[in-house]
Amino acid sequence: MVPSVLIVDDEKHTREGLQQALAEGYDVSVAASADEAFNLMDAQTFDVIVTDLRMPGKSGLKVIDKALALENRPAVIMLTAYGTIETAVEAMKRGAVDFLTKPVNIERLEVLIQRALKTKTLEVEVKQLHERLDAKFSLDGIIGSSPKLQAVLDKVKLIAPSRATVLIEGESGTGKELIAQAIHQASPRSRAPFVAVHCASLSESLLESEIFGHERGAFTGAAERRVGRFESADTGTLFLDEISEISPATQVKLLRFLETKSIERVGGSKPIELDVRLVAATNTSLEHRVKAGKFREDLFFRLNVVKVLLPPLRDRADDVPMLLAHYIKVFSDENGVPPLTIEPGAMGTLQAYAWPGNIRELRNFCENAVVMRRGGSISEFDLEPKFRDGPVGGLQEAAPGTPQPSHLSVEENEKRLFREALIKARGNRTRAADLLGISRRTLHRKLVQWPELDVTDK
Repeated sequence: MVPSVLIVDDEKHTREGLQQALAEGYDVSVAASADEAFNLMDAQTFDVIVTDLRMPGKSGLKVIDKALALENRPAVIMLTAYGTIETAVEAMKRGAVDFLTKPVNIERLEVLIQRALKTKTLEVEVKQLHERLDAKFSLDGIIGSSPKLQAVLDKVKLIAPSRATVLIEGESGTGKELIAQAIHQASPRSRAPFVAVHCASLSESLLESEIFGHERGAFTGAAERRVGRFESADTGTLFLDEISEISPATQVKLLRFLETKSIERVGGSKPIELDVRLVAATNTSLEHRVKAGKFREDLFFRLNVVKVLLPPLRDRADDVPMLLAHYIKVFSDENGVPPLTIEPGAMGTLQAYAWPGNIRELRNFCENAVVMRRGGSISEFDLEPKFRDGPVGGLQEAAPGTPQPSHLSVEENEKRLFREALIKARGNRTRAADLLGISRRTLHRKLVQWPELDVTDK
């Protein structure tokens, strides 16, 4: 599409000369006054506006104000025969992208127009990126309607606008980083950086340098100054995942930041004041680590201003169908295939499964199912045995005295035995009865008693 340019100038020979000079590369319109320009801006969209400063009636500064109030903001270049510094500064303050004095150098004007078009394109791309981030990491984008998840989201809505430090606890794979990003996107800092550091993946020395940065010569190999993640997150949010893994020395420096809102680079002595909101996450209980002498109590209290406890997926069984449908569609779209359907028997088994790896495990299951698809649906026969006898997950380092799952009853064991036989027989009752060493009539009687087991072909 040819870029559109509006020339606004009360001097006829100037506006018509510019129109003729730019006609080959642009769709050029002209206006003899600010009011005429306003009418054109209301009627159509322009990519760039080139306006004179001094005109009878409203000045070019009013043209800037009008242009930048539009939904699709054009880039504005100011022209004037009065090329003073004060004029240029005022035009830039109003939002002009550049300034050019008369008589107009056409080559210079074309350079400024091309620069303005690139700036406008970049602004559109940034806006679209923010819109995608808002959609991806908004609270509305978090899937699930179970009461426990809704309680978490309600809490996030309350804390997001504040400056409070947040501690997120939850098992691995429960979506701690997603919640941290949702807190950031729902906060006044949403247009500032969100910087994530996974503490467990770095050694002690590397982690300290990564978070706080270092000065040249601070240690062997430090050939130049490095800005750390804290400084990169200034005015935004710093997310420290697996905060329980940081060393005692790093804990001290982190505590100092929370108390003074300033850091020092490794090897430096000058405090650097920063405006950073800290969100930390852990898959262990920090309180238990404090009691065990593995984490500073004063730092724990500083981090634990607001705690968000994410429920494991086994406590959100009602959300499993929604999550399965979502991720199956995501991976089906990625692979260009129709979405799989999940048969009722398979859905019941997947809902009853403990999902020790939580949403991460469910996501991997969906990708595997799409890639390894056999037909257009997932039946109970397609599920691995682990889904019928899966382990129970839990927060690491559970508190002493935490109740453990009780042993299965005789009836539950019998049900499990019957289900395994039916699965192995792929729903054939006669074959299942043979595997169990019972008659088909006995099997039929059990299925009448336990209809939830009936996955047979009858």
